[in-house]
Amino acid sequence: MSDGARVIVGVSGSLESLTALHRAADEARDRGAVLVPVLAWTPVGGEYNYRLRPCPPLLRAWQEMAAARLEQALDEAFGGLPAGLRVEPQVVRGAAGPVLTGLADRPEDLLVVGAGRHGAVRGTVRRLFQGGSVSHYCLAHARCTVLAVPPSDLQDDLRALRRGVDLRELAALATA
Repeated sequence: MSDGARVIVGVSGSLESLTALHRAADEARDRGAVLVPVLAWTPVGGEYNYRLRPCPPLLRAWQEMAAARLEQALDEAFGGLPAGLRVEPQVVRGAAGPVLTGLADRPEDLLVVGAGRHGAVRGTVRRLFQGGSVSHYCLAHARCTVLAVPPSDLQDDLRALRRGVDLRELAALATA
């Protein structure tokens, strides 16, 4: 493995982040780099509310839940840690965009993020209430190369199933 080469990937447990995690693992293998899956978390209700009413036991519980979510994402993606790679998982308290761009601080780093497809309404809501998407934040603020991984086509099929599309209709589309 090359010294210091890192592929840092944001992981939330979503389908988009699992797709990005797979791509990041491939990139780490190709580059001989360390894979750094990162799950960023904030206290429920946000940092401001936590500072108003701090509760260290609750904070520890949230930290443990975040670590469990990262472990679960790695299990879902690879059945554990991916074979043949040096992996350094990290759970970091903070907003995802700043956490990821803060960790990916070397020019030779590669930052991998999921770039979900969102409709106009969902995108507007995200910009208004959440300050925009993590991928947009990373693309605007990173000091290294950013790879925004689009969702896989299978995710569109899963979304269609959630909306109640007839399975026979979906099968017919798949064979067309």
